[in-house]
Amino acid sequence: MTKQSSDMAETPFHLLIPAAGSGRRTGHDIPKQYRKINGKTVLRHTIEKFINIKGLKSVVVLINDAHRDLYNEAVQGLNNVSCKTGSNTRKNSIMNGLSVFSESSINDFVLIHDAARPLVRQSDIEKLLQSLHKTPAATLATPVTDTLYRADDPIDRDELMAIQTPQGFKICDIKQAHDKFKGDDSFTDDAGLMRAAGHDVKIIEADRQNMKITTEEDFQLVKQILTAQNQTRTASGYDVHAFEDDPTSDREFILGGIKIPHDLALKGHSDADVVLHAITDALLGTINAGDIGTHFPPSDDKWKDMNSAHFLKHAADLIRQRGGDITFIDVTIMAEAPKIGSHRAAMQKRIAEILNIDASIISIKATTTEGLGFTGRKEGIATQALATVTLPVTD
Repeated sequence: MTKQSSDMAETPFHLLIPAAGSGRRTGHDIPKQYRKINGKTVLRHTIEKFINIKGLKSVVVLINDAHRDLYNEAVQGLNNVSCKTGSNTRKNSIMNGLSVFSESSINDFVLIHDAARPLVRQSDIEKLLQSLHKTPAATLATPVTDTLYRADDPIDRDELMAIQTPQGFKICDIKQAHDKFKGDDSFTDDAGLMRAAGHDVKIIEADRQNMKITTEEDFQLVKQILTAQNQTRTASGYDVHAFEDDPTSDREFILGGIKIPHDLALKGHSDADVVLHAITDALLGTINAGDIGTHFPPSDDKWKDMNSAHFLKHAADLIRQRGGDITFIDVTIMAEAPKIGSHRAAMQKRIAEILNIDASIISIKATTTEGLGFTGRKEGIATQALATVTLPVTD
């Protein structure tokens, strides 16, 4: 994702996303906002367009309670995202969402954005936010380029704009507008509601790509665009830990996130889980974020005896903060003992839990070194890991 321009002032704001609709016009049983593109839901793609913009204070998704499980899966691992029950109309859903804001936030800005517009550009969002310092309301829009007719009469398109979202307002102003027109469901967007309430609405010309998914054809087009916007990266990680010399130590032998019966434990500052350490380094490598020692230096006693799941989850969180997805993990464990085969499934399950991914995209293999080297002499264990992720191409 693009970084916010250094000359742009940070604008604190909240985000409301109406997502209570059934989305049946795409012809699928699953609502369009919960259908997946490249492994993540349309809703998640949409949220991730905003999640790294400086100034974002909260995200509230307005949902149908019947879709709560779909919502929970879609936003798992995202911080500062909550939901509230929506309504059978967009306008009433927005009213429900605005009710979450207390008097202390009444003068904050709020952006309202369709769940099914996952192609909005961060640069356009930032332009909209900046405009709110000078205007009570603003919306993204794009000029109409097609020739239009009303019956047999051509329409002058020069003054026509196709309205998009997000639309931005002061919370107090949009709440007052909704209160003024309570019970009137004729409004199809909040900018129109504000204009009817007597407020000027600034039009921010945006990228034409910011389309809303309505039909199956729309969904397939958005899928093509999002796929083209992704890049695939693969990086490796390697780690080694020696066995303790003291057979009487009460330290546990942890490998791949699980406890395994063995005569000796591995030495290390943390719990010495050589598998999780190698995966952590591989994941950090995909985003050029250094290695495990960069984030958790062994010189810091804070990490002494730390469960390595903490390190692995941190690496996954960094990837997701950049809008990325983990698509495959491949691990090779090099050890004479213990035998790994009977523990492979449990390791896969535990690593999948930590990373919040499916266990089917985690491969764990084990090999010996035919009695050669320190692993062959049973002095320790080495692990090599490869991680593959997809990341969004910057705007």
